[in-house]
Amino acid sequence: MNPSQLTDEQLVKIIRGKDRELYSQIIKRYQTKLSHYLRKFIYNADELEDVLQVAFIKAYRNLYGFDVNKKFSSWLYRIAHNEAINYLKKNSTGQISLAEVEYKLIDEKINLSEDLDKILLKKKVERYLNKIKLKYREPLILFYFEQKSYQEISDILRVPRSTVGTLIRRGKDQLRELLLNY
Repeated sequence: MNPSQLTDEQLVKIIRGKDRELYSQIIKRYQTKLSHYLRKFIYNADELEDVLQVAFIKAYRNLYGFDVNKKFSSWLYRIAHNEAINYLKKNSTGQISLAEVEYKLIDEKINLSEDLDKILLKKKVERYLNKIKLKYREPLILFYFEQKSYQEISDILRVPRSTVGTLIRRGKDQLRELLLNY
């Protein structure tokens, strides 16, 4: 069977069983997604790559600890999340420098005015997102930027599912307050 047609959980079973080379499929599936997620915390490209690499290595080393009856993506995001938090604790105040963010307008067919408005709004939201507490920022990023479900966020952050909604609501309230006072 083609590895690209397997679920993550099926792939993990095969990797644990006999074919460790298939781990490259996991990396292929999640490198861009996790990089995008980590970019919300770490904007230096080299440091982001280091954190991402450590997350993939830790996941590989701990594949036997993964419960194949659970969702693999939540487990992998949790590892990447922990590595990002460890990085922030060691290397910064927890604030993200927007000066390091690059916004590229590549496609000439885009509506420049409309896209500039979106980019400016995104920068504004990200700037204020950085000013709210990390415990509220994390679920907002996972829910709105990474489109994770409440259950997945619960698994990633290791909080009760019922707490996820509270954290998102409080984060939105803090963000709204900052934006209104702008």
